[in-house]
Amino acid sequence: MRPRAPIVLSLRPGLGHSDGMSESTIPPLPLRLHLDRPLVVFDLEATGLNKRMDRIVAVALVRYEPVGTAEQVSYLLNPGLPIPEEATAIHGISDADVKDAPTFTEMAEILAGHFAGADLAGYNILGYDIQLLTEEFARANRPFSLEGRRILDAQRIFFRNEPRDLSAALRYYCGETHENSHDALGDVLATIRVLDGQFRKYPELPADMTALNDYCDPRDPTWADRTGRLKWAKGEITFNFGKFQGQSLRDTVVNDPNFITWLLRSDFPDDTKQIVRDAVNGKFPEPPEAAGARNA
Repeated sequence: MRPRAPIVLSLRPGLGHSDGMSESTIPPLPLRLHLDRPLVVFDLEATGLNKRMDRIVAVALVRYEPVGTAEQVSYLLNPGLPIPEEATAIHGISDADVKDAPTFTEMAEILAGHFAGADLAGYNILGYDIQLLTEEFARANRPFSLEGRRILDAQRIFFRNEPRDLSAALRYYCGETHENSHDALGDVLATIRVLDGQFRKYPELPADMTALNDYCDPRDPTWADRTGRLKWAKGEITFNFGKFQGQSLRDTVVNDPNFITWLLRSDFPDDTKQIVRDAVNGKFPEPPEAAGARNA
């Protein structure tokens, strides 16, 4: 469900509560999990995946207290910049949804209160959410200290207990032990067995290589290069990373030649560099029909 701004529910874990519009239940924590201080389980939605540059558009959290009570809150936030269509396609939050919502800076004191004195939990918060949250608090001139906070990341538990290497795949799909792990030919033969097991387990897998390529390596139709460092927006190639994210390649070539020189000398993919080289020489490709229609 798309979060509303703000919603505050205070209840004991496992008990339902009606706010007049929906029924919400806060699940209990695992019985073996002992709390000696509050624990905040949280998730963020944002304008993109750049942890330094993107902005938060939604915050949802449940704060568990050692005494057994819990508080659930959910806020929409106005990021102060347009939400890209591809971000809206993922989390369903559009510019119209946040036009009257407060900014993170306006909510910083309230949000800090929700996190005050608490350990942190979530899924991939070590890889994404914590850094994004820290950046937003810093921009609001309210530093968010991790000193003394303990972190519980469900993704790290998942990955440590369910390895995703070839040996694990062979056990899962074929019920076999990989006796020749890290032997090149042994790994090739094991991969073939795994592929056979996957095609048996997932009958919906396509049978031709073109469709399988799209399945294994899907590309956003707005990407101008293979890795998405350049993308199409309103008929122009724009940067999709760094301090010039959202700025058109055409304008950057004219106004920021030092950045262009740095990019061409750095370790970027060849197709990315070729598009930039062509732009320096005044050659700009026509936008693909799908991207042009999507960003019109």
